[in-house]
Amino acid sequence: MILVLFGPPGAGKGTQADELKDKLNLIHLSTGDILREEVSKETELGILAKKFMDAGELVTDELIIGMIKNKIVSNDTDKGFLLDGFPRTISQAKALDEMLKSNSLQVNHVVSLEVNDSILIERLLSRGRSDDNEETIKNRLDVYKNQTLPIKEYYKSSGTLIEIKGDDSVETVSKNIFSSLK
Repeated sequence: MILVLFGPPGAGKGTQADELKDKLNLIHLSTGDILREEVSKETELGILAKKFMDAGELVTDELIIGMIKNKIVSNDTDKGFLLDGFPRTISQAKALDEMLKSNSLQVNHVVSLEVNDSILIERLLSRGRSDDNEETIKNRLDVYKNQTLPIKEYYKSSGTLIEIKGDDSVETVSKNIFSSLK
């Protein structure tokens, strides 16, 4: 199974990813973790990615897809994957589909965690991270709505999208996700 966990910052993707990967026996692929690993191992892709990161720029779709592909090809694909934080744009979603197709794979489900903005802001402010102030959070939510949210329609049209109310308790959200995947 290839599962994409989707939702705005603060929706609980990381929390749910931990639950899902263990219960469904999936390999958790977080783009942030993959980037850090590639950079620390000084792989060819990691060296290229570091140049973008050091310049304060976003790593290109091509590099991110390359890193995801390396992870998928180098791991036991029978186990399945959980993608968290990727794709973030329609171009990344299309590139992911093409890459998976070339390996005779496909995204099986996209779980979209639906949470009201006021709850997201409250959650993010309570995390206490230095970059989580109200202005920054509102900007991150705007970026999400403008750049990432269109992916929802892309996956809805392919019939893989599952919408889950994400402002319930962690346990209730997990239970609803598992019920919808059966």
